[in-house]
Amino acid sequence: MLGVLSRKACSISVLDRSPWTIRHALPVSTRNYSTATKEMTVRDALNSALDEEMSADSRVFMIGEEVGEYQGAYKISKGLLDKYGPDRVRDTPITEAGFAGIAVGAAYHGLRPVVEFMTFNFSMQAIDHIVNSAAKMNYMSAGEISVPIVFRGPNGAAAGVSSQHSQCYGAWYGSIPGLKVLTPYSSEDARGLLKSAIRDPDPVVFLENELLYGESFPVTEEVMDSSFCVPIGKAKIEREGKDVTIVTFSKMVGYSLKAAELLSKEGISAEVINLRSIRPLDRDTINASVRKTNRLVTVEEGFPQHGIGAEICASVVEESFEYLDAAVERIAGADVPTPYAVNLERMAVPQIEDIVRAAKRACYRSVSMAVAA
Repeated sequence: MLGVLSRKACSISVLDRSPWTIRHALPVSTRNYSTATKEMTVRDALNSALDEEMSADSRVFMIGEEVGEYQGAYKISKGLLDKYGPDRVRDTPITEAGFAGIAVGAAYHGLRPVVEFMTFNFSMQAIDHIVNSAAKMNYMSAGEISVPIVFRGPNGAAAGVSSQHSQCYGAWYGSIPGLKVLTPYSSEDARGLLKSAIRDPDPVVFLENELLYGESFPVTEEVMDSSFCVPIGKAKIEREGKDVTIVTFSKMVGYSLKAAELLSKEGISAEVINLRSIRPLDRDTINASVRKTNRLVTVEEGFPQHGIGAEICASVVEESFEYLDAAVERIAGADVPTPYAVNLERMAVPQIEDIVRAAKRACYRSVSMAVAA
């Protein structure tokens, strides 16, 4: 249903650095782990990933507003200033273009900056550095310059903060060659993807969700191992099903899983795919699922026009059209700036019932279709 809505850190020589790949000497899959799990918040998962990567590689440093003394606007960098000092946890003025540019320049010279935006809405102040200075440099230098940098922070709708703090930038950055764009949902995603992003030789845009920071998810010993990484560009099937494929990312994964549970009570088996990565996009997993279920529903908080769901639908039509038994369904945010009023905000952002209705339409189980028949 369309539109339902410095000193020490910066003096490290490029010649002095050791390849991060040595930390992958023993692949995670070859280790033996207990199946026991514990609960961890997304906030703590991100913090632990940053801590481990800063400890393992002296080239990694954080920069942004309030990342140091205040320990991060959302406490993602809690404890890191005390542990690594002000050379590697750099507080800045409110100057996104300034500190993003400094970080890109540092990446040119072999450091591995992690840039925090207090919200990705403010990354628009630095978009020239993200797109023109970071994303394009490897190509423009004929491979001579890599830009190992991570731009991270909360993205998408929060709660009661209106339109200038509630926009999803997945489609914006996902359309740029040279960028990798990651969108974690769970604590496993957050920890594994952030570690992969920091180790990656290319610029990564890391889109978190403010409302997920305090959510707890089970994590295994494998996930907590210092070598654990989630591969970039590989989606995860969160729930297997046979009747309809639901493709989504970030907070909407949780909504889709709840919708799938409701659908199961009506005899509809929904497969839920957590994209994890918007660019590169795991088209193979999406198309394989659609070829099994013969139906597709995409779910995102962003605007419908030129959205991520539109790209997914195009991919499926191009590669798996003959397998479709129903029209594809797109669930997206309303085509308006996000309202401030709580009742209007809810109408502008996809809800669980919207996903349920779309899946039922795709399976020819909607009330309106039954009446029409």
